[in-house]
Amino acid sequence: MSAAYATFGLAPAMRAGGVLANGVFQVHRDFVDFIVDGRPLLFQLSDLDAVSPLASDVPPAIFTAQVRSLLLEADAPLPGGRYVIYGCPDCADLACGAVTAAIARDGDDYIWRDFAWQTDEHADLELNGYHGIGPFRFQGDEYRAALGSLLREAAEAPRRRVLLVGARVALLARLAAALRTIGVGADITDDVDGVPADELRAYGAVAFGRAVGEEQRARIRRAFTDAGVDVTYVDGLAPIVPLLVAQIEHALDRSPLDRRRLTRLVAADGEAGVEVTSPCRVQLTAYRLDRLYRTHTHEVFDGVLEPGRHRIPLDAKAVKGEAFVVARTSGSVLVEPMAR
Repeated sequence: MSAAYATFGLAPAMRAGGVLANGVFQVHRDFVDFIVDGRPLLFQLSDLDAVSPLASDVPPAIFTAQVRSLLLEADAPLPGGRYVIYGCPDCADLACGAVTAAIARDGDDYIWRDFAWQTDEHADLELNGYHGIGPFRFQGDEYRAALGSLLREAAEAPRRRVLLVGARVALLARLAAALRTIGVGADITDDVDGVPADELRAYGAVAFGRAVGEEQRARIRRAFTDAGVDVTYVDGLAPIVPLLVAQIEHALDRSPLDRRRLTRLVAADGEAGVEVTSPCRVQLTAYRLDRLYRTHTHEVFDGVLEPGRHRIPLDAKAVKGEAFVVARTSGSVLVEPMAR
């Protein structure tokens, strides 16, 4: 085969969950993405909402089987030597659609070719093939080292659990319920004194409500530091559940900054500044509190943006008073208060 050599690697990635403006819940998924020539392969597939088979929440035996399958230590799951590269983030059912590719050995090299969108056992390359992607030839040592590391290393799984600290118990209960619905565990407390270090290690983030004082924050931070637990701290912007969920989703994102689609959000002077690294669908939602602390939600933009920086006007009514903007792609989410 005459494919040029490409580099192969792996990196943590996330399918951002959340409570969307229309009330729909989107499930959070952590997975390992394929890095080809220094860029996530998923970014070459337009705006695809999908995850690789190497997801953190699948049982260990299935995860190991997926890795060994990509190493060609097991028969291909689909006819024609085809393997699922990305699938549905909600059910992993082939009927929902999946990106597949033929994987084969050529001497010591591994070659991925004939990428296609597939919804049943047989791929129609003429009709549904990704004709501009691949083939990719990977050096055997590099390929096996990257995938083999997933089998050798007892790496700590992403900690998809959040500790919620605040004075408004009813709000925290609604927030915890929303997080659990999208697959993120949540517990509510006002103190962690005496909590064993092993229990604190279960958390990936700590979210503080606006009414939590500095002394209480410092005490909780000190408890995690003394336990040797590295967590992300979130300062809740407002008592708005979808907004807080978006903040927590951002805090749980462990993917490298240079391998994210959505890299920048600025909200000021009646417009939003957004930067993306590959063509993708971007949704902008504005949340604001009126003088009676009622929440108002406005969908201000929903469209595909090309790589680069973009300035998007915001409806003055959507950002009047105390307002916040959430930018979302399938793989990440950013939140910013509206600057005045």
